[in-house]
Amino acid sequence: MPLKSVDLNCDMGEGFGHWSYGDAPDEMLMPIISSANVATGFHAGDPNLMDSVVRMVGEFGVGLGAHPAYNDLQGFGRRAIAANPDELVNDILYQTGALREFGRRYGIPLQHVKPHGALYMTAAADAELSRILVEALQRTGPELYLYCMDISETYRIAREAGQPVVREFYADRDYDRSGSIVFARKMRRLDPEQVAEKCVRACLEGKVKTVDGDDIEIEFESICFHSDTPGALAIGTAVREALISNGVKIAAPGR
Repeated sequence: MPLKSVDLNCDMGEGFGHWSYGDAPDEMLMPIISSANVATGFHAGDPNLMDSVVRMVGEFGVGLGAHPAYNDLQGFGRRAIAANPDELVNDILYQTGALREFGRRYGIPLQHVKPHGALYMTAAADAELSRILVEALQRTGPELYLYCMDISETYRIAREAGQPVVREFYADRDYDRSGSIVFARKMRRLDPEQVAEKCVRACLEGKVKTVDGDDIEIEFESICFHSDTPGALAIGTAVREALISNGVKIAAPGR
């Protein structure tokens, strides 16, 4: 069935001190989206930046999400670290707790947790890591949505445990035949209109074309684009406008 409503999420606060890694300022992207994934210090972000982005989330009425990563500031969280699952989940809880406190400062509840980059991909394939993460969230945030891919171990385990879960469709990433995104360390510049058409088709037909040229079926509740993708503002704007013009409402989960 065609989607009548979809969440539109984007990563935010991906800078450090005086440096910014995003292609467009957060304040320009914030009006486009319905949910924000806020960097929590391990791949990007610092306390002052987290504070600033959380305040913007409140001003724009956007859903607040933690975007925890591998402890890889130099590699922007895109390099996998050989650590045991308990250690990785502790890192996730540490980062999530920090962002939740900034939310509490401004009366903004934490909406979701979405692992970043290589950690997201590791959890997608690692049942033990996903299980320990879901068990931890059931104790510390049973109301929190966990963002993940439809085909991931994370999704399967979260559903079995009853943890709220949101499946994602990636606007600015390619798909392989398995239904997984093709992990990219460096993104090329994309045509915003082509990206928008891809998202509209996914919402209305439930299909996406793979890197091999095949169509596969896809299910999701949220569309993600990345603030560090070249032309992010144009991509996000084109996707939002195309969805709305095709009768698809933009709204955070549960709203």
